[in-house]
Amino acid sequence: MNTIQDKEGVKRYMLSLTVNGDPHTVVVKANTTLSQVLRNELALTGTKQGCELGDCGSCTVLMDGKPVNSCMVLALEAEGREVTTIEGVAEGAKLSDLQESFVNHGAVQCGYCSPGMVLSAKALLARNPHPSELEVREAISGNLCRCTGYVHIVEAILAVSEGRTTPPEEANAGGEA
Repeated sequence: MNTIQDKEGVKRYMLSLTVNGDPHTVVVKANTTLSQVLRNELALTGTKQGCELGDCGSCTVLMDGKPVNSCMVLALEAEGREVTTIEGVAEGAKLSDLQESFVNHGAVQCGYCSPGMVLSAKALLARNPHPSELEVREAISGNLCRCTGYVHIVEAILAVSEGRTTPPEEANAGGEA
């Protein structure tokens, strides 16, 4: 990793990482967090900064497919790694099935926790395509939501694991939401 010194003599580092499939190189201080790089350097503001203590999960991203609290990860730890943010989940202009399910199940209210919830769920479904309700609840246990009480979030994730994105009553009625 290349280092440079700025005009005040502060050492900075050239960081190379891949975010949402695109390679990036940024210059960071040793104490810069991954969430700061994503939001401030790469303008990927879907990653929220909540508590900045690793407690709320609003900053959750995937690093090499595993959920991490980006507020607690030093940017330098992401050197050479693959990072996925909420902006990288959609399939082009179309929401992913997981995102669509969150919308259709009313799992998005204020939306602040949604990016972290979706990424935690994405990681779970990648390693366990058919989780139990308990496994879903465990997977999102690091993500706090003050709006929904988690019921709709869990339902949305379980629906995707069952191959659908709409609640059962809508699917059975054959109607649109």
